[in-house]
Amino acid sequence: MSEHGAIEYATADGNDYAEHKRTYELFTALTKWGTVAVAALMVIMWFTLL
Repeated sequence: MSEHGAIEYATADGNDYAEHKRTYELFTALTKWGTVAVAALMVIMWFTLL
């Protein structure tokens, strides 16, 4: 088998916690409104397909 070199991990200079927080807040907002949209779609389908 061939030999592999040492594993190298990419490293960033510092942590951008503000960007992490903004991304998480965007994710949770999209999840919330996506769930509301799907629930509304189900209710509309229930009324129109009945």
